[in-house]
Amino acid sequence: MKTKILLFIFVIFLVSLSIYKGSQISSVTINFGNFVSSAYLNAIQLVKDTINEHFRQVVQINSLREQNAELERSATLLATFANELNEISKNKNLAIYDPKIKLVRTLGYVNISDYNKFYISGFKDYNASKIYGLIYQGNSAGVVASKDDKPVALLQNDPKSIFSVYIGDEKIPGIAHGNKTGVVVKFIPQWLSPKVGDEVFTSGLDGIFFGGVPVGRVVKILEESSYKSAVIETYLKANTPKFLYVITKEK
Repeated sequence: MKTKILLFIFVIFLVSLSIYKGSQISSVTINFGNFVSSAYLNAIQLVKDTINEHFRQVVQINSLREQNAELERSATLLATFANELNEISKNKNLAIYDPKIKLVRTLGYVNISDYNKFYISGFKDYNASKIYGLIYQGNSAGVVASKDDKPVALLQNDPKSIFSVYIGDEKIPGIAHGNKTGVVVKFIPQWLSPKVGDEVFTSGLDGIFFGGVPVGRVVKILEESSYKSAVIETYLKANTPKFLYVITKEK
């Protein structure tokens, strides 16, 4: 009888051990299967992302080539136009018009909490005593000023970005000031009448920009005590442009 009891206990032990080991093996098998499945899905996604990135780059390269071709065309036409103007100037004994621009790159914020100020590189002929105009994608972008004798790009929202402008077809004069969130044209004579929708462009009278660079459009007129102001919706849309053009010679 005792032997039967021991045999029964031994059988129970073997059955329990078999069930326990089986569950462990099943768990390992499931985990391994999940790992293989996850690795396979990740590999498929990586291949898809690589292919998509390749085609995206191809499309971007083609787009850039088209833009470059158009820019070269525009540059050629502008150079020809400038040459014709200079020939006219020679015949009329006027000064030669020869503006110059330089491509610079933004490096990083001057202050981490101020998104309107950048250090720039590529400006070897920088003169710390001068203010330079900035252009991005054909529109005004701000000015270059000095900080510790180093060139700093101030986007036109910055309060220290100040330059002269004209408003509308009547060329109403004013001074564009940044106010941290946008641009306001101040010191408009009271007797003049700028209108909402008027285009704003640089006047070139301050030696910072040459004339005719688009700035934006008037969206609101403010009546001040001794002059008028105009709130501007600027054409500059980039918050952190990687490259900018500096006007090194405005005439």
